[in-house]
Amino acid sequence: MAFDLKRVLKVMLFASNGPLSVKDIQTAITRFHEQATVLPLIDQEAAGEEPAANPTEAPAAEEAPAELAEVIAPVEDEEFYREVPTLVTAAEVREVMDTIALEFKAADSEIILIEGANGWRLVTHPRFARWVRLLRNEPPPVRLTPSALETMAVVAYRQPVTRAEIEQIRGVSAEAGLTKLIERDLVYIVGRADLPGRPIQYGTTDAFLEFVGIKSLDELPASDVLSPRQIDAWLQTSSNPRAASDADMGLDETEEEQLSLQQTNQPETPATG
Repeated sequence: MAFDLKRVLKVMLFASNGPLSVKDIQTAITRFHEQATVLPLIDQEAAGEEPAANPTEAPAAEEAPAELAEVIAPVEDEEFYREVPTLVTAAEVREVMDTIALEFKAADSEIILIEGANGWRLVTHPRFARWVRLLRNEPPPVRLTPSALETMAVVAYRQPVTRAEIEQIRGVSAEAGLTKLIERDLVYIVGRADLPGRPIQYGTTDAFLEFVGIKSLDELPASDVLSPRQIDAWLQTSSNPRAASDADMGLDETEEEQLSLQQTNQPETPATG
C-alpha cells in the first residue's frame, strides 16, 4: 500500500501534543524527503548487504545507519513510505480533514475532530466530558456569569478596548468581569491606549476562539449593536447629553399637533347678545 494521506493524518492527529496545523504536516513531509537519502542504507543492511564503500564518507556511513536504525527501527512496512508527494497543499489537507471529521460523526464516535485557530485536534465528545473529569479528578467547569459574558462580548467586538470604555458601554464596573476573564485566559492585556494616562487595553485570546468555537474573529456573528461605528456614535451621544424629548419619554409627539388641528377646525360659537 502506497502513501495514504488520510491514514497518515490520523496518526499525526493521535500523536500530536497540540493542534495540528497545515504547516506541521508540510514540515513532516519535508523532513521525510530530507531523510530519504539515508533510508536505502538501512534497507541494504536489513537485507544483509554491505553499504557501498565511500572512503570520503566512511565514518559517517558507518555511524549514521546505527543511529537512524534506532530511531526508525519499527518500520515494519516500507510500502507506507512509497510515493510520498513532495508537497501536500492546504486544500488537500483540509479536504482530508473534513472527510475524517465526517467519518467520526457518521460513526457516532466518542472522538470528534475539531478545527481551531491553530489547527485540528482530536477531542472527546462533550457527552463524555464527565468521565474525563472523573479520570483526571477535575472539578466541573465554572460557568461565566451574565456580567462576565457581557464584558467578554464588548471586548470581542470592540478590541482593543479600555476598561473605561467597557464601563461606559455597560454602565457598571467591569473590574470583576475582566479579572475573571483574564484568569480563564479568555482576555489578555494588549497594550496601552494613546490617551491621557495611557490606560490599559484588552483583547481576546486564542482560548476565546476555542471557547466560542470559531477559528478567527471574522467568524463572530454580525452585531449592529456592538459595531464600532454605532458604539462610537453612542459614546459621542452619551458624552454630550441632550434634553429628553417626548419620544424619549414614550409620549405621543402627534398629540399636541392633533389638539392644535382640532382647535383650528372647531367651528366658532356665535356670540349671543
